Amino acid sequence: MKTNTYAGIPEELAKLENAKIVLIPVPYDGTSTWQKGADKGPQAFLNASENMELYDIETETEVYKQGVYLAESVTENSSPETMVDAVHTATKKYIKKNKFVTIFGGEHSISIGTIRAFNECYNSLTVLQLDAHADLRKSYEGSTCNHACAVYEASQTTNLIQVGIRSMDVSETTIMDNDKTYFAHEMAINDSWIESSIDQMTNNVFITIDLDVFDPSIMPSTGTPEPGGLLWYETLDYLKQVFKEKNVVGFDIVELCPNKIDQSSDFLAAKLYYKMLSYKFQYSDAEDDFDNDYITKSKNNISKFNKDDEYEY
Repeated sequence: MKTNTYAGIPEELAKLENAKIVLIPVPYDGTSTWQKGADKGPQAFLNASENMELYDIETETEVYKQGVYLAESVTENSSPETMVDAVHTATKKYIKKNKFVTIFGGEHSISIGTIRAFNECYNSLTVLQLDAHADLRKSYEGSTCNHACAVYEASQTTNLIQVGIRSMDVSETTIMDNDKTYFAHEMAINDSWIESSIDQMTNNVFITIDLDVFDPSIMPSTGTPEPGGLLWYETLDYLKQVFKEKNVVGFDIVELCPNKIDQSSDFLAAKLYYKMLSYKFQYSDAEDDFDNDYITKSKNNISKFNKDDEYEY
C-alpha cells in the first residue's frame, strides 16, 4: 500500500503497540469471474479514507484515537489456496496480540482465511454474511478457495447467518440453511428479519460484508452488482444493533472494484468501515485496555489455540 497510515492519522496512533485496531489489506483478485479490479479496492479505500472527516456525528466519537495499525498487505497470489493460508496466518497473528482485527479485500475468497482464523480463536462463533450472493459452492472452477465458495466452510464449521441474498445457483439450495437465510425480496416487505437474525446469533460474531449487498444505486463499483440491494441507513441501523447486542470480534469488507470516473463507492466503503469501528468502540473509554475475549479465554484454558501455535512481535 502507498499510504503510510490509515486515514492519515498521526504516526503515534498508527503504531502497533499503541493501536487497539489492526487493518490488514488484501489486494487479491485471482478468482473473480466477471469484472476484474477488486485487487485495486484496498488502495482506493485507503485513498478515500484520507479524505474523511474523523468525527462521527452519530456516536459523537473520534474512533481513530483508539489507534489503527495499518498492517503489511497480504500479497500472496500464487494460488487461491496459498492466498487463503497467508490471510489466515496474518489474521490469526494479530488476533493473538489481542487486537480488534479488520480486513479489507480484495475479492470474497479472502474471507475463507479470515473466518478460519476467527473460528479457531473464538468459541461458538457466528458468521454474519451481508451479501447479494450465497457463495456456498463447495468448489468452483477447480478450487475450494474460489470467491463463489467464500462461506461454504463457514456453513460447515460456524453458525452462519446470511443477509441480503438475491442471487444463487440451484446447487446451493442443498447447502443453505433456509431458517438462517434472509432473502432481499422478503426483507423488503417484512422488517422482522432484523430481530430474527440477531436472535439466532451466538455472543461472538464475525461480520463479513460483500459490498454488493448494497443496491447498485449507491454502490455500483463491485465485481458483480445485483439489483434490489440494501440502502445506507437500513444497513447502518442493523449493524449498530448487532454491535450493541453482540460481541463483534472482527470484520472484513470485500469486493470494492473501483471506478476512476466515479469514486463515490470508494467513499461509501471508507465510511462504512469507519462507522463499524465507531459502533464497536462508542462505549469504550479511550484510556481502557481493549479486551476482545482472547486473554480471558486463555486464563480459563478454553482457548482454541494450539499450545505450539505462537506468533511473535
